[in-house]
Amino acid sequence: MHHTFFNMPDFLASSPLFSGLSSEELVQISQSCMVANYTKGEMVFMVGHACDAFHIVVSGQVKLFVVSPSGHEKVIELISPGQSFAEALVFLNRPYILSAQALVETTLVNVSKQGVYSAIAQDPQFAMHMLAGISRRLHGLVQDVEGYALQNGLQRLIGYLLRDVDANHLPDQSTLTVALPANKSTIASRLSLTPEYFSRVLHDLEHKQLIHVDRREIRILDVKKLVNYGAA
Repeated sequence: MHHTFFNMPDFLASSPLFSGLSSEELVQISQSCMVANYTKGEMVFMVGHACDAFHIVVSGQVKLFVVSPSGHEKVIELISPGQSFAEALVFLNRPYILSAQALVETTLVNVSKQGVYSAIAQDPQFAMHMLAGISRRLHGLVQDVEGYALQNGLQRLIGYLLRDVDANHLPDQSTLTVALPANKSTIASRLSLTPEYFSRVLHDLEHKQLIHVDRREIRILDVKKLVNYGAA
């Protein structure tokens, strides 16, 4: 995506963080934003780098992760188009505490710290939008910790496959196709599972005719049965 043809105010207006700003405010904060393109595998930032912006995904996908002293990688979150990340860090005046990498060709809008502070000064409601976004991410992290503590690996994997399903309103024998947003080893790390265990559970679920796996596409053959199997 070329910066010349990118309408920054229109893009910002489509983001929940900026939807409350006036046209004039959107134009002003646009001057503090920059479009950046990343190739597959390119680092957006690394632990210890100075944090002078937060980021919104325009297209592509970003992996947030940390690496243990032994070299083991733990995926914290996968960020898709329309989602933002590193919002909280711009207020801490500290370096990045995790790393971000483009999993595919990715375009980001980088919103400078100065732009954030200016927007808050102009419209305190913007701070409420920022807090809402940060709170959603915190809630997601709390759910992750709860899952790690209270659910076994099978339940976490099934929960991930059914993350967009309302189990209380399912027709009998309903089917669903889920596309994994990244390769299986990345998803496994996101769920705190080993790639071997992740693959083994998928194989077992397929053997029980609950799912059918076709590369990154997983067809759930009976959603209710899978829900009940995970609850057993």
